[in-house]
Amino acid sequence: MLRDDLRTLWTEPRPPDAPARVWRDWALLAAGLGGVVLEATLRENVVWRPVAVVFGVWLCLLPLWRRTRPLAMVTLAFGSVILLQLASLVAAPREPVGLDTGVVVLVLVYALSRWGSGREVVLGSAVILTAFALVAATDETPAGEQVGGFVFLWLPGLVGAAVRFRVTAHERQLEQVRSREREQLARELHDTVAHHVSAIVIRAQAGRVLAGTDPSAAVEALEGVEEEGARTLEEMRAMVAALRDRGAGAELAPPAGVADLERLVRTPGGRLSVDLGLDGELDTLPPTVDAAVYRIVQESVTNAMRHAVNATEVVVRVSGEGHTVRVSVRDNGQRPGRGRAGYGLAGLRERAALLGGKLQAGPGADQGWHVEAELPRGRTESGAHPRPRR
Repeated sequence: MLRDDLRTLWTEPRPPDAPARVWRDWALLAAGLGGVVLEATLRENVVWRPVAVVFGVWLCLLPLWRRTRPLAMVTLAFGSVILLQLASLVAAPREPVGLDTGVVVLVLVYALSRWGSGREVVLGSAVILTAFALVAATDETPAGEQVGGFVFLWLPGLVGAAVRFRVTAHERQLEQVRSREREQLARELHDTVAHHVSAIVIRAQAGRVLAGTDPSAAVEALEGVEEEGARTLEEMRAMVAALRDRGAGAELAPPAGVADLERLVRTPGGRLSVDLGLDGELDTLPPTVDAAVYRIVQESVTNAMRHAVNATEVVVRVSGEGHTVRVSVRDNGQRPGRGRAGYGLAGLRERAALLGGKLQAGPGADQGWHVEAELPRGRTESGAHPRPRR
């Protein structure tokens, strides 16, 4: 088991999307260089002052590449510490060589565990341990202080590992939400296709029965089969990349859509009043878009019911335009900041993206939380069919 854990650590890839440089890097560089100047100027007991200044500047520059080159920066920093320690052993100065500003190397220890791959973490840790062991063996420092220094040195690495684990767990949860949304969308596609295929089978059976007695009725039945088949193929092509759980059961009825919004917003038990407005042509939406509109409104209204502070009303607007459908859900609660963008909204963004649309959510300019979505209508000409009102 230990061997498997070590192999997993060794093959762990780097976290994606590591930023090259941000404003904090330049602030850290400015603070480090300022510390080097002040310490070299004000301290009287600096040993090998020119070497200490160059060494301090060198250590301050290395963090600029700590995210993109974590192992290289750790190797350069602590390798320099090893070389300087060996040089001090030969020359035997009275005091340790270097400036206190060199504590900036702790940032590199953090970056190694936060941004390095598994093998980089292992190799970089070996370099750090080598440098620490050399310094501990050559300095006449009490054992208690050496233990404290060891903990102080590795604490940033533990913090970096904890941050990395938290971010990875969050990203994994988001991916699970997106995967569930894709499954749900594919299941809805399956239900819609099953509904159409059932109609095709019924029409084909009717055509076979009528073929001998009423050829014109049989032709009409075949036309219906062709129409249902074309609509089914259109829906399948729209979502062919979506995955579904093959073990899950499927119903033969289309999923809830725009026609069900009236019933959704009038469900008793809600603490907020919901103002629903439907505008434009909404009867000829493809089933996948129709179901997506319902899901966006359902999730947004549910979030408002649960999280809107001091809100009294939720305003829902769904408008069908020429080639798009727009959905807007807004509440009049207190402006919440950024705290309400949870996993449900991540799933809705995934669904909107799969349909070729987009969804944005965030605090309003003056109050409340706003959800805005735009979805392509798909084909709405003669090849599309209205959904029955339920």
